[in-house]
Amino acid sequence: MSETLIPLDTIGGDGSMLDVEGPRSTTSLAYRRSALASPDEQFRALEGALINSGPTGTGDFFADVTAAGWDALRPQKLEIFQINLGKLCNMTCRHCHVDSGPDRTDENMDLDTVKACLRAIDVSGAHTVDLTGGAPELNPHFEYLVDEVTRKGLHVFDRCNLTILTTRRYRHLAQWFADRNVEVVCSLPHYRRFGTDAQRGEGAYKKSLEALHLLNSVGYGFGDPDRRLTLVTNPVGAFLAGSQDSLEREWKEALERNHGVHFDRLLALNNMPMSRYLEWLLEKDQLGEYLERLVNAFNPATIAGLMCRNTLSVSWDGYLYDCDFNQQLLMHMDMGNAQRPHVKDFSLDHWLDHDIRTHRHCYGCTAGAGSGCGGAIAE
Repeated sequence: MSETLIPLDTIGGDGSMLDVEGPRSTTSLAYRRSALASPDEQFRALEGALINSGPTGTGDFFADVTAAGWDALRPQKLEIFQINLGKLCNMTCRHCHVDSGPDRTDENMDLDTVKACLRAIDVSGAHTVDLTGGAPELNPHFEYLVDEVTRKGLHVFDRCNLTILTTRRYRHLAQWFADRNVEVVCSLPHYRRFGTDAQRGEGAYKKSLEALHLLNSVGYGFGDPDRRLTLVTNPVGAFLAGSQDSLEREWKEALERNHGVHFDRLLALNNMPMSRYLEWLLEKDQLGEYLERLVNAFNPATIAGLMCRNTLSVSWDGYLYDCDFNQQLLMHMDMGNAQRPHVKDFSLDHWLDHDIRTHRHCYGCTAGAGSGCGGAIAE
């Protein structure tokens, strides 16, 4: 792969060059000026897909949800403060719901918004700060934010694509994470090369293994709660995630036997029918079939554990959402008169008293064992 260099001054840095070399499976919708880059176009596709059955057999999405007991979702307790630091990424994966890539240089959280997040964290009561992107490590304020959060004694997740740790500018992060007890939550589509490279681009699997060995070398993946290594897998295709427990056993055995790689836990997530995965479904003429699969697998037992009920999602520009998926569809949190609530105005009381917004993509979280930022929800 050729090296791609992006000037740091485009993302708020000092004007030097930033190495964002990474595998490419596709290009971003935004780069291609695809109609699907617009949330409105994604909604049109989702609403236009025919669903011929559902939990009640009516074929009506909202009727099925209501009949299953999901009338108006409300928050429970705010436990996780999730921050999307930007859409800049060194990779361009086929299934990315954020449509991130090396061309997304404009959408990167600035220092004022980072500081507003830190103030909101103080009054949120959250015990965990979940950092995501893009590649969150590419934000110029990433290390400052992690240091400030760990000083508060809170747990930090870094949602890492693994390959970023193999670039020369970021190889230090493995030890840096270990020194701060950061949990590294790494995306890896499959423990075999073909499944991973198909989604993430040629060479992604090799670089991912290199990064996993690097993390193992500093103590990650061996049961230490302060150096926990979590892998995240999404299905390669138009089907639901398998049993998380059985997949974890299979993955641990295969990665240790074939590559000497160790990790602590596996999260199995359903793919959300949006952005570049939605594009793939449309290309394969499988959108209706996939939505029908999600509807038929609706599981009311997932409702209590949905991430939108214990998580606040903050976008790169500081606006508030019920989850990272709603964020990418610009479904701003419904906070009464504030049509676009911002983190600088965050109120825990208002968060506890708002109605959670849902649409057809939400069935991805309620299908089968459920799916969220923390993996499967129900047995």
